[in-house]
Amino acid sequence: MKLTNKIGVIVDSFGVGVREGLKKAKEVGADGVQIYAVKGEMDPANLTAAGRRELKDLIASHGLEISALCGDLGGHGFQDKTANPDKVEKSKRILDLALDLGTNIVTTHIGIVPEDENGEIYHSMQTACEELSQYAHNAGAYFAIETGPERALHLKRFLDSLSTNGVSVNFDPANMVMVTGDDPVAGVYALKDYIVHTHVKDGIRYREVDPREVYGALGFEPMDHGKISQMVSSGEMFAEVPLGEGKVDFDRYFAALQDIGYAGYLTIEREVGDQPEIDIRKAVEFIRRYKA
Repeated sequence: MKLTNKIGVIVDSFGVGVREGLKKAKEVGADGVQIYAVKGEMDPANLTAAGRRELKDLIASHGLEISALCGDLGGHGFQDKTANPDKVEKSKRILDLALDLGTNIVTTHIGIVPEDENGEIYHSMQTACEELSQYAHNAGAYFAIETGPERALHLKRFLDSLSTNGVSVNFDPANMVMVTGDDPVAGVYALKDYIVHTHVKDGIRYREVDPREVYGALGFEPMDHGKISQMVSSGEMFAEVPLGEGKVDFDRYFAALQDIGYAGYLTIEREVGDQPEIDIRKAVEFIRRYKA
């Protein structure tokens, strides 16, 4: 096996802002970057046409490209039908920004897909995702749901219920290991028709956990990345660890991605640790061993 995929990093993982993060990404040897685009300077409402051109040129000046934007709006995802119109509209604006910056992928969390496929929450999520799916498909783009909140086969059934593949998958093997206990390799084959982007991350699961306690759901606390980071750092239920030190079998996982013909980015995400640059540099080196 010899991987040919490009290596990306999430700029926000460096914790130094977008512009400094771009420099760091280049220094650690990345080919591309993923950037959060939900608030602050990267909120689509705060980026004029001129600002978008300037940012795109800045990224290119570092010899980088964008693997994806992150458009995760948190909260209860698309479970709450009263909040969905505003969230769907903002998601569309984030996709428009992505296209202006040169990528056709926006990764996101949509909330946990309920087991009851006839219930109101399932229907609310399905309605919102159908609208996003059509919008993305018409633009030749994708909203990519991050794996982890539910098992791969259940997510596939949900995706199969939509009319296009405009809503697809951002595959994160560590989330599956840490939260649902699902097998990432089996997940790759289950979701092979939908994987358009991946996160490279490793983790360990110490005990079973209700995904709703991690990712939020109606009746539970809303999803919050800060809260998730605290849960990961505490190591009570699961832990994110450097690549190769957790339960993701990267030999089999990368082989599975290669087997299904996945040619997209392997984008490094590091949500914990006080030395992100060192950890990310090691992660780049870890992946490169599979490219040698």
